[in-house]
Amino acid sequence: MEMIIRSRVLIGQTSTRSAKEMFEGEALGLQAMYECSRQKGDDGLVIPQVHYWGDYSNGSLMIMDYLDLSGRTSSDYDLGKAMAQLHLAAPNGANGNPKGVFGFAVDNTIGGTPQQNAWTTGGTTEDWIEFYKHRRMGFQLQLAGDRGCSQLWDDHIAPRLQLLFEGITVKPSLLHGDLWSGNIGSANGKPSIFDPATYWGHHEAEWGMSWCASFGRDFWDGYRSILPKDPGFEDRKPLYDAYHQLNHYNLFGGFYLGSAKSQLEQVKRILDEKE
Repeated sequence: MEMIIRSRVLIGQTSTRSAKEMFEGEALGLQAMYECSRQKGDDGLVIPQVHYWGDYSNGSLMIMDYLDLSGRTSSDYDLGKAMAQLHLAAPNGANGNPKGVFGFAVDNTIGGTPQQNAWTTGGTTEDWIEFYKHRRMGFQLQLAGDRGCSQLWDDHIAPRLQLLFEGITVKPSLLHGDLWSGNIGSANGKPSIFDPATYWGHHEAEWGMSWCASFGRDFWDGYRSILPKDPGFEDRKPLYDAYHQLNHYNLFGGFYLGSAKSQLEQVKRILDEKE
């Protein structure tokens, strides 16, 4: 893909792939993050606005605002606050979720792995549990093809998953979906995130990649100053980590399978203690 900068506009273009294949998921994800972040004004993330994406005679392209991105130079406290504001943005027609449910308008990718995002019928905690069972963990386990992990999930975790969500209400939050250090930066001294795998989900699922995001105390102080921690957060953390560990195994192989199995075994122990 070729990237061209013209008058504060960034143009990405390719001659080999259609706009639907190359740009649709990212364009709609950036648009949703832009709309949710601009609701919060100066406290929101800096997200480029997408002005156009589509096919043309020589290929396909996407046109969006050019951001003069630098490394993670904004304060982690401000990044934490801005992420909380993103997660608290109410779903509506402008940000692509008029019915207030879980999923996304299109399937997209996380790394090179397909990510299934078909909308749920409702926006309740039970809807989220079913979404996560089938369109997140079930799909990754199918790709991994590991009998041990699949048996742990099918026999010991999935049938009891609702126990991890007792006492809380899960509402749809817009997630970046693949938030690690390489997808975080600054634009004009303000926090920015990019290269998303966007969907509407439980806000805690955002932290399934925190093991390679270097979120320290300042970040969490900023985030929790706006969005307090729900009861059972630590019990659900290995559940959300397991999705990304499995995805890394499906992308790169190696020790990530053992890491995913360790997370699933931890979830099983937590569920055993709850019964």
